[in-house]
Amino acid sequence: MPIFLDRHDAAEVSAEDVARLHIKDLEIQDQYGVKFLTYWYDAERRTTFCLVDAPDKETADRVHAEAHGHIANQMIAVDLSAVEAFLGRVQDPPSARARPIDDSAFRAIMFTDMVGSTDMTARLGDTMALELLRAHDAIIRRSLEHHGGAEVKHLGDGIMASFDDVPASVACAIQIQRELASYSQASVTPIRVRIGIHAGEPVVDSDDLFGSAVQLAARICGIARPSAILVSREVRDACSGGDLGFDLSGSHTLKGFSGPVELFSPAL
Repeated sequence: MPIFLDRHDAAEVSAEDVARLHIKDLEIQDQYGVKFLTYWYDAERRTTFCLVDAPDKETADRVHAEAHGHIANQMIAVDLSAVEAFLGRVQDPPSARARPIDDSAFRAIMFTDMVGSTDMTARLGDTMALELLRAHDAIIRRSLEHHGGAEVKHLGDGIMASFDDVPASVACAIQIQRELASYSQASVTPIRVRIGIHAGEPVVDSDDLFGSAVQLAARICGIARPSAILVSREVRDACSGGDLGFDLSGSHTLKGFSGPVELFSPAL
């Protein structure tokens, strides 16, 4: 059966309330051939996202309607492996049996792009270019592991990653650039990478999982200078009150986005 992720906007619902509603869904799901796999609750943003295995959207909504009356504001079809890559799980955590889930679906999305990779292959040959790519991958993956990032997809000359902690995504990007700079100082052929980061929720006015967040993060990465990091205002704001400092990079017009996007550079 298809897998769906739905979004509920509720201003006056607590984690305990959402846990009770989830149990009500589970109590009647078998009557409709539906399986509610898990959910995410964000107290700060007052949003809940349910992951459900159902014949269609209408049947999933019917279970919500009969169980407690809280119909989803939006629902999209998703790939289970993509959900696990972005959100880290596809079933209720063991702790859900003892206490309500209080786990946000808000994620920072990072793109990295190895600058000049095509020219590098033409100039150095496939074997040497592959060795540089392996060094690039090792540095980025080591930084992701250190900062709790999850690799979503390898892009050939870059990586898309997801973080449940926004400041950690920026700290990871800084570590990547510092390690690449150190590597390049000792190497005949330097590796330069541009990095872009945006943050958002999984279901927002799009039929794609993290659609707008992924698109904007990719666009930000695309205009970053070699060896630089650019982040959106959402990322900068999520890091407020911490040790990270940011400089305004200006407002930029990005393809696919109607208005100027204000971007920032973290201090390296």
